[in-house]
Amino acid sequence: MRRRQRRMWLLGLPWALALLVTMASSGPSADPPDPASIFADLSPEELRAVRTFLMGRPELGLSPSQGGPLAKNSLFLVELLPPKKRSALRFLEHVGARPRREARAIIFFGAQAEPNITELAVGPLPRPSSYRVLGFKGGRAVPFSARPMTRLEYELLYEALVAAMAPLEPLLREVTGFGFQNCSERCLTFSDIAPRGLGPGERRTWLVIQRFVEGYFLHPAGLEVLLDHQDPDPRRWAVRQLWYNGRYFASVRELAESHARGTLPLARLPEPPARHLFSSYEPRGRFASGTPTEVHGAKVCEPQGRRYRLRGNRLEYGGWSLAFRLRSSAGLQLFDVRFGGERVAYELSVQEAIAFYGGHSPAAMQTKYMDAGWAMGASSYELARGVDCPETATFLDAHHLLDADGPVRFRHALCVFELPTGVPLRRHFDSDFQGGFHFYAGLEGRALVLRTTSTVYNYDYIWDFLLYPNGVLEAKVHATGYIHATFYTPEGRRYGSRVHSHLLGNIHTHLVHYKVDLDVAGSGNSFETMDIRFENISNPWSAGARVVQPWLHREPRRREREAVLPLGRPAPRYLLFSNPRRRNRWGHRRTFRLQLSSHAGPVLPRGWREERGVTWARYHLAVTRRHENEPSSSSIYTQNDPWDPPVTFENFIRDNETIEDQDLVAWVTVGFLHVPHAEDIPNTATPGNAVGFFLRPFNFFNEDPSVASRAPVIVRPLDPPSCSRLEIRRWTPPSPGACVHPEPFTYNGTYRLV
Repeated sequence: MRRRQRRMWLLGLPWALALLVTMASSGPSADPPDPASIFADLSPEELRAVRTFLMGRPELGLSPSQGGPLAKNSLFLVELLPPKKRSALRFLEHVGARPRREARAIIFFGAQAEPNITELAVGPLPRPSSYRVLGFKGGRAVPFSARPMTRLEYELLYEALVAAMAPLEPLLREVTGFGFQNCSERCLTFSDIAPRGLGPGERRTWLVIQRFVEGYFLHPAGLEVLLDHQDPDPRRWAVRQLWYNGRYFASVRELAESHARGTLPLARLPEPPARHLFSSYEPRGRFASGTPTEVHGAKVCEPQGRRYRLRGNRLEYGGWSLAFRLRSSAGLQLFDVRFGGERVAYELSVQEAIAFYGGHSPAAMQTKYMDAGWAMGASSYELARGVDCPETATFLDAHHLLDADGPVRFRHALCVFELPTGVPLRRHFDSDFQGGFHFYAGLEGRALVLRTTSTVYNYDYIWDFLLYPNGVLEAKVHATGYIHATFYTPEGRRYGSRVHSHLLGNIHTHLVHYKVDLDVAGSGNSFETMDIRFENISNPWSAGARVVQPWLHREPRRREREAVLPLGRPAPRYLLFSNPRRRNRWGHRRTFRLQLSSHAGPVLPRGWREERGVTWARYHLAVTRRHENEPSSSSIYTQNDPWDPPVTFENFIRDNETIEDQDLVAWVTVGFLHVPHAEDIPNTATPGNAVGFFLRPFNFFNEDPSVASRAPVIVRPLDPPSCSRLEIRRWTPPSPGACVHPEPFTYNGTYRLV
């Protein structure tokens, strides 16, 4: 039936019309000067042009996104459709033309007998004149029930909930002091749970009822409601089940009658205080040391100005150069990542972030969040100067056209800044072992940070890419924000911690998936793992003795099924991607090492229902041959149809292709188990809640490339061993300026009896 829907795309028009529709065009505009612009996000003008073009096509029959019925045809998302890699590389290497600039547009076709979702490529930009249908691998169609929630559906859901809860108003007022009916300040709200059912085609959602106060995620009322909203006509929506204070009820009427008879065990919530609410950020209490917190702490400064260059979406720092964008669908994406002018990776990007929960209440046990389905890239709200990023940072706006009737500007959605790491990149004190030294040398630790955030309702993800002067790149994500919590019952202790009087912090596992399209000294790469084994050999310099020592065990991974490292098993410690035809001066294959920083574990047993939507989560790492029809490991539709998703990552490795001297993609999973605890109130803190990976050169260069930095300090005694006169060599100004310390650098280096 899914495959039959394919021919229903575009309202049953002939397939040829679906492939191409042409209108008059006034011609392309002048090419932007920087090659990185082929990867730049669509400008507001381009977003508007795509929307105007599609809204004007009569065969699409599009209506505005806001207002009207659910059963309509509407434009949900417009974002850049990146060029094909082959075309992009030919252009970047000056042997091909600039690739055609196109947009990806997602249309909800709800006003037809068999509603569906269709993706289009629209171009050329900036003046679109045609479109064609984009398909998924295997020709899968996307059912209408898999669509992400829209603002309109939420508005209708709230109206349906308020109407259904009317008989429960006396109960809710009695136990919470808040209500749904005619409320002004003391109102109830809800958080919705996904996936929305137990199988394909369903759209019934558990709603956690909460008191609408600051940090309402931590204020469940004890009531959870299952609302069926599958029908496109909201008049047919209905409450199918309820859970209150540990008990299930088949209908609103049953629960209301139990309350009226006085047989319902009530969980009365205390009145929330006017100040110092436990879920707020307002200070309360004092530190025992008495050290000041009412004054500003340490700050980042740039005493001689910025040491990086930002030109449009091109970022340069030391030996690094890259292009970046912020996808509305899934977030940060880097392209054409180079060091010293050589490409290291074609693409690094966030693919998906999931959080799978357990609990005693129906909402808790149903919660399996897949955040691409909530458009986590478009949840990039304003970064606060001095808190989210240093005051010295460069802030960039983002523009999204998601579930809106025009582009929406997200002010300061990204930031770029140089960060003192607080630890030297390299240093050595060369002692003379007589109270003096031969020399001291050190290179300050610095990194350039590209950052954005995703606030997906309760959780905040802080996404970083860090560039180090020695050719190391780090991808990192911090988890913070409010825990996803449910109403406390004694049975719930099996699934988490009691963190307040009526609050259970539910156990969950966070996993994040990245795509790493490595091009190590070229596109033809191979993958091998390396670790140590021990040997027991005769000692060649002492007859009769034996030596036990480590040796390097290398294991080339020649096919895709050999190149998967399952979660739950120890992974080899060296994951190496090399160019078999390129070597450094010392005869080694030019190589980059992938190093994981993760505590990831499985989220569900293999093959279980919702696990089919996150088959990438089976592996620490999977290495595949790159294909244009495998651009992403997940999709925005997986959240509401994980049972039969349009993208199944396991299919990427099922054909078990050879991966020797091929264009390879490393698919990386990182994550951690989170058992909430009292210290997660009011918010989960970032220390200890960061995961990611490093890309580290491993015989790629002939020496550490950070030797090109002019920031080291070298101190040599002129009169050893007394060391009373020193030569201090610096290639930067003697003093960084008043923002750090007004005095120039000094050093002593001796250690004497006193």
